[in-house]
Amino acid sequence: MWTIPNILTVFRIILIPVFLIMFYLPVAWSHFAGAFVFWLASITDALDGYLARKLEQSTPFGAFLDPVADKLMVAAALVVIVQDFQSAWITIPALVMICREILISALREWMSELGNRDAVAVSNVGKFKTIAQMLALIGLLWQANSFILWLGYILLYVATALTFWSMFIYIKAAWGDLTTTPKKAGE
Repeated sequence: MWTIPNILTVFRIILIPVFLIMFYLPVAWSHFAGAFVFWLASITDALDGYLARKLEQSTPFGAFLDPVADKLMVAAALVVIVQDFQSAWITIPALVMICREILISALREWMSELGNRDAVAVSNVGKFKTIAQMLALIGLLWQANSFILWLGYILLYVATALTFWSMFIYIKAAWGDLTTTPKKAGE
């Protein structure tokens, strides 16, 4: 169970309170520190999946915990930027992203119960969404200068568009299962 990829995933979860503490420290560099910890978590997200495949260390524990760790860290960062900016321009995309994650997680769980989980496996659009989302959050957390801040805003809206697109792809893939009438016992 304690493979290198799984250790990185657990490390990412441990980074969540570190991220929050660093971001809210009463020092001038707190935003940079929070953005750095979030960046580190983002790197471990990419690294643990790569290592699991490369080292052939995929485990059921890792398959379960990796997406949970991702969603926890992203949700924490989205809540932080909503609180920090206190703007509808940040709140609405953040809420869309959180709601989409809940919806797609529920859809994947339901499709697993039907034995059709592969129909809603992570797509390339979902991967691009994650990349845009991570970069947007790093920029919005850091707020280093107006260029980084505006780049963060733009990437947040790119990620929001990709959020809708990937959600549409997953729902379309599951639509047949979502719209079939269940058979009654004995039919």
